[in-house]
Amino acid sequence: MADFASAVRKGTMGAGRLHRRLPYRHQIEARGGSIDVFAAIEALEILLLLRPLDGLLGAYLRDPAPGILITTRRPLNIQRFTASHELGHSELKHDPSLDDDNILRRMPMDSGPQDDLQEVEANAFASAFVMPSWLIAWHCNRHDWQAQHLRLPSVVYQLALRLGASYEATCWTLALYNFIDRRQARELVETQPKVMKTALLAQYTPQDYRGDVWLLTERDADTRIDGSRNDLFVLRLAEHSGGGYLWDIDQLRASGFAAVGDALEEGDPEAVGGHVIRRVTATTGEAERGLMSLDERRPWDLDLPLTSLSVEYDFTGPEEVGYSRAARRSLLEAA
Repeated sequence: MADFASAVRKGTMGAGRLHRRLPYRHQIEARGGSIDVFAAIEALEILLLLRPLDGLLGAYLRDPAPGILITTRRPLNIQRFTASHELGHSELKHDPSLDDDNILRRMPMDSGPQDDLQEVEANAFASAFVMPSWLIAWHCNRHDWQAQHLRLPSVVYQLALRLGASYEATCWTLALYNFIDRRQARELVETQPKVMKTALLAQYTPQDYRGDVWLLTERDADTRIDGSRNDLFVLRLAEHSGGGYLWDIDQLRASGFAAVGDALEEGDPEAVGGHVIRRVTATTGEAERGLMSLDERRPWDLDLPLTSLSVEYDFTGPEEVGYSRAARRSLLEAA
């Protein structure tokens, strides 16, 4: 157990050192978002290629120079965790490694009799790099999620999306940092993400549930979200219709999204200028990268919105065959 604990500590400390070398904390605290693992690998000048690997999530190669392979056959959050795991191998000066689904099943808190401590170190690095405690705290503060909220599957699922991590990995990482205890983490893991997706989408039934479902509110204003092409969105916004103010859904469509549901929940209609809750369900449609902007305004007064919501988004994931998107952007900037 001492060796296992030392391996977890070494991997976690390695991730912390790398974060201190990179500018992500400052950037995220200014605009939100998740850790761009692929941009970090590009910044460190480590060659990364994406291929449709059979039976492997990724690989770390050391000779003749450090290199990383990542599969294209998994969702973006798995690609991100795998890339972080392989980056851990590189940062911790490990031997070459071929990594399969075992890296997803290995929890950073539990040791087994046959544990490969190199893999324990790399997994601890991956969790701490993708989900550092300061990033979890930032999102919790932004959304006013208190300790009791982190026992709710629906809240942890939304936190996982903003971290760019899988739901299960987020549950165990919250326990690792003592935001919740291990019993609560086990209870959370028992709830499958599809349950939260179905509840959020209410009356809308997608073709499948492979995409994630984001719940966006006014607390997401002026932040950034990173997802995939088949994600869906539920915007839950206070609408002061009693005062004549309405959210301009045409702006959502102009941003490239397709509205597939629009409903009202009662707020306090008896109050002067009372409000209702507007729930708009949308798909990415033609949206890839850009800015989602919505104004709450009186239709006859186009110059004075009561409230505005702007969210920067990137829904071009998952990563495809070839170089990562970060590497391609770097090549274009250098051209």
